[in-house]
Parts: sequence; C-alpha cells; structure tokens
Amino acid sequence: MPTTPSPDPRTSAAPSHAPEPALAIGLSAVIVAVTGDDPKVLTLRHGDGRDSLPSGPLERGHRTLEMGLRSWVERQTLQELGYVEQLYTFGDRDRGEDGTRALSLAYLALVREARPAGDTDAAWQSWYRYFPWEDWRGGRPAVLDTLEHGLRAWAAGAAQGRLSERRAERIALGFGGAGGHEAGWNEERVLERYELLYEAGLVGEALRERGSDRIAIPPSGTEMREDHRRMLALAIARLRGKIKYRPVVFELMPPSFSLGQLQQAVEALSGSRLHKQNFRRLVEQQRLVEETGESTAETGGRPARLVRFRREVLLERPAPGVRLPGGFGRR
Repeated sequence: MPTTPSPDPRTSAAPSHAPEPALAIGLSAVIVAVTGDDPKVLTLRHGDGRDSLPSGPLERGHRTLEMGLRSWVERQTLQELGYVEQLYTFGDRDRGEDGTRALSLAYLALVREARPAGDTDAAWQSWYRYFPWEDWRGGRPAVLDTLEHGLRAWAAGAAQGRLSERRAERIALGFGGAGGHEAGWNEERVLERYELLYEAGLVGEALRERGSDRIAIPPSGTEMREDHRRMLALAIARLRGKIKYRPVVFELMPPSFSLGQLQQAVEALSGSRLHKQNFRRLVEQQRLVEETGESTAETGGRPARLVRFRREVLLERPAPGVRLPGGFGRR
C-alpha cells in the first residue's frame, strides 16, 4: 500500500496571512486668527465648492511631524506659523483608500492674521461660517430651532425605546436642555454638538458619505472636505477651554492693544458676551497685562490706553488664563 510522502519543510507553504495595509500619515492645520470681533480660520477652496484645512502627507524629507506641517502650510498659503500644538490623531479604518490605513494628525496654530497667497485658493473665513449655532453674542442663534427640531425627530425615530432615551439625553447634554437655554449651554461642547448633528444626518458631510442627493442644508453651516469640520470643532473646543487657564489668547493679539480689543477677542472666541467691568477687573486682578504709556482712539469713544501681555506671569503661577466671568450671554 503506497504511503503518502511527508511534506518537505523546505518547500511547504507557510500559513497565509493578509498583508498589513500600507500606512499613510497626513498633517492638517487649524490656523486661527482674530480680526476685530471675528474669529477666523485659514481654509482652502476647492473646485467642488467645499473648503478644507491646509493639509498634506508626511514626506520623506520632513525631519519631524511639526516641520512637515509647517512646510505644507507655507507651501499652500505662504503663512509662517508661530504657536503650534497637536490636537488629535484621527485613525479610523475607513480613512484610507485602496487598502491604505491612513492616520491624520491635526494641529492647532494661532497667528496674527496675514494675507495668504499661494498656488491654491487660500482665504480666511469666520469659523461661525461652519458653526453658526456656536455664536451666542447676539442671543440664542435662530438656526438652533431648525437643528433641534431635526435632532428631536432623530431621537424619536430610534428603533428601541432605550436608544431613543439615550439620544435625547445626549441632545440635552450637548445643546443645553429643552430649547438650548443659556443656563445649560456649555461653550466647550463644540465637538459633541457637531457629532450629534453628524449622526442625525443634519450636516452635509454625513449626507454625502451616505450617498444622499440632498447635500446642502443651509442652517447646518458650510460643509468641509473629509473630516476637517470635525477637526475644526475640536480646535474651537480646545481653544475655548484653554483661554481660561493659559494665556494663549495673547498669541492672537498685536504687541500692544486696548482692554476693549482684548475683551472683543475673548468674546469672539467664546461666542458669548462678557460684562465689561467684570472682565477688566479680572484681567487687572490677575496682572495679565501692563501699561505701555500709549493710547489709541477707539471708534465711537475716547482714547483708550494701550497695554501689553506681561510675560512674567508665566513664571508667577501655573494657570494664568483669562478666566471668564459669570453671566454667559449678558453684559
């Protein structure tokens, strides 16, 4: 009876494994400046009408991640970056194409606004163009009526009762309870609010991903490419939180400025109105600024004294931020 020969270990095939996907690393910059009472972000306009953040892949010639980011920003916008910090690493499985696993590193950069120029269509845009529901300086934003109606319908349409309750709880937490009242609104929950609207299909990015023909939804703000609006939401949340315990707002201010200009910048970033006297009292009590001995004529008022950031405060205490006084939305 013939015997089956034993497999030759030199020629037998090893167990097959799926090849590891190639890894691509992208770099994206949320570049923020404040002009008067308008918080702005530097974006690129593309042929499909959508905006994006300055971005590009990490290349072999980039010695570090941050140097790669600065290189792409300068190449696309001719903007030189100053203050930069890493925001988050996005690495969802579906980010890459053709089997490539993509990681995207988002950075926050703060600059004094400069006129961008370059080969691409770079322009400063108000960040409220993308998040109109985040600006409470004129009272409760009217767009919230439409958005909250859509969110309630999304919650009620859940297949399971417990899921419907959970959605309603998340809406109340993100949008401040019934009607989005001032008392329940947390200005730092920018990302949570955007992600709720995305899940509910109330932003253009979600509809486009789902293959819907109904792309444009005016109340939900201007659409951005890929998940760049999510990056911007995270940057706004980070900055709104950070100005309370770190003096990062002064990275956006000129070398000398009035207290009125400083308040205007903080209000622009936080999306809320602040009581003038309380704000000035807090800034002076924390000794965040010092006199320059000069003054400037502000529109519609008497000359205002100019101050500058007092850098010694960084050595004097661990958390020298512009702590926002109470009374959200009230002067």
